[in-house]
Amino acid sequence: MLLPMRRPPAAPSRPAFPPHVSSLGLRRQQHGRAGGEFELRFRQIDRVRVCTVARASPVEADASHAGFGRRAIVGVVLAMSLSAPAYYRVPPPSSALTEENLIFLEAWRAVDRAYYDKSFNGQSWFRYRERALREDPMNTREETYAAIKKMLTTLDDPFTRFLEPEKFKSLRSGTQGALTGVGLSIGYPLALNGSPAGLSVMSAAPGGPAEKAGIVSGDVILAIDNRSAEDMDIYDAADRLQGPEGTSIDLTIRSGADTRHIVLKRERYTLNPVRSRMCEIPGSEDSSKIGYIKLTTFNQNAAGSVKEAIKKLRENNVKAFVLDLRNNSGGLFPEGIEIAKIWMDKGVIVYICDSRGVRDIYEADGASTIAASEPLVVLVNKGTASASEILAGALKDNKRAVVYGEPTYGKGKIQSVFALSDGSGLAVTVARYETPAHTDIDKVGVIPDRPLPASFPTDEDGFCSCLKDPASPCNLNAARLFVRS
Repeated sequence: MLLPMRRPPAAPSRPAFPPHVSSLGLRRQQHGRAGGEFELRFRQIDRVRVCTVARASPVEADASHAGFGRRAIVGVVLAMSLSAPAYYRVPPPSSALTEENLIFLEAWRAVDRAYYDKSFNGQSWFRYRERALREDPMNTREETYAAIKKMLTTLDDPFTRFLEPEKFKSLRSGTQGALTGVGLSIGYPLALNGSPAGLSVMSAAPGGPAEKAGIVSGDVILAIDNRSAEDMDIYDAADRLQGPEGTSIDLTIRSGADTRHIVLKRERYTLNPVRSRMCEIPGSEDSSKIGYIKLTTFNQNAAGSVKEAIKKLRENNVKAFVLDLRNNSGGLFPEGIEIAKIWMDKGVIVYICDSRGVRDIYEADGASTIAASEPLVVLVNKGTASASEILAGALKDNKRAVVYGEPTYGKGKIQSVFALSDGSGLAVTVARYETPAHTDIDKVGVIPDRPLPASFPTDEDGFCSCLKDPASPCNLNAARLFVRS
């Protein structure tokens, strides 16, 4: 799909030190944490099944189409991605161990093989395993899960986390474009004017229960089922928002100065990742017709939907494009790569790195390009995270697009998802990435070329209105919209 994979080296005698890597999309807006990306291709390795979620080097986990298959990434947007090296053979577990011990060891092995920091936060990973098997109670499944979570906390990495079976199942379904929940992407807001901070609504999925109830971007969730969300962990909140189809959830929402209670029924719905429209700008010669494409998430339909939007807009003689990535928290890493290829005929898209440096390179080769010549603008904001940042960084550094907005979220790590034998899973940080200019955007973000007016709208109708009305405070000079300097 990207570059041909190099032949992996022979498996080491010890698996300790190999080099390595929506919709609900989770983001930690205020604390520099965001969702990740995942690929959903499974490999059976002893008792560990690897769910590939991000692109990585051949030595690592996942590399879509290029030897390891496509990955899936998700966002509550929470998203992550990776796969484990197929050439590692996991030694068979000892028959003296209990079933609970074996599940713990599956989790330990997944981290041992895939985690990008081979110092494991300055500890002996093997000694931790022996100590945990000796000292931590693992008599029930709940105790085993607690032991796995305790183990992962020693890495001091919020993106490497354990997923109970229901959470893992929900994550997988989200990357496929089918969701069960209320359709909200959430993040951490700042407290305003002394008012209590809750959970900020980043976006409401089109057609989802939340949008039908009138919940919009910028609203704040103050409580979920009468439990205050002021200090609620975003992952805990995401779990509470999800649930079986047909069940209800009670939300306390603040919209501006108004507070209201809303009861929503969880539904299964399909998330269409793309909305588009044609904007005709009076008095503009070269770009009188602009195609606006809003990309909300990177699910398995994303690249195909972007291509379809471009084709339909061209039927209306569109001469230039605007790609809106605001409040897009990411999703499937391979989809981000494929969408970059749509707009680029050549150039590096992203470097995948570990503690030893660049491990893999993804490039555009022109095979998937359909819109490499028309003028292009990309819109970003603080809600632009993960795969969205890879795409924005690639288009900016290759001078393919002019980027407008504010610095993006700043999630420069890649996760892969591993499925354990009991239906639970692990999201493991497997690599970091750099933009084509070798910029590490982690906790910094992609810096735009130009700002947007503070009042600039987030919807397609508002965007067109701002371009058409020179007197509007949100107006952008259409004649200079695509000019870099």
